[in-house]
Amino acid sequence: MVIQTISVIGACMVLAAYGLIQSGIWRELDAGYLALNVIGSLLLGVVAVVERQVGFVLLEFAWAGLALLGVARAVKARRQAGTAPLG
Repeated sequence: MVIQTISVIGACMVLAAYGLIQSGIWRELDAGYLALNVIGSLLLGVVAVVERQVGFVLLEFAWAGLALLGVARAVKARRQAGTAPLG
């Protein structure tokens, strides 16, 4: 039951981030979007490891890695603009 709850929370986080960016509320370098993507993907990745779902392990940790690249881009953009990182 705990694994199911973690997977639902992770999926909701990723889907919410996607929905908010598609609706134009967030942009690709917004901290909330990046945080939901990274945390949601990591939660789903942990569930995939526990359930021994190799394809999903690859998918979720790759997704989290790509989201972390977005975090790095956001931090770099904010530093170049002279604003606070992710804030």
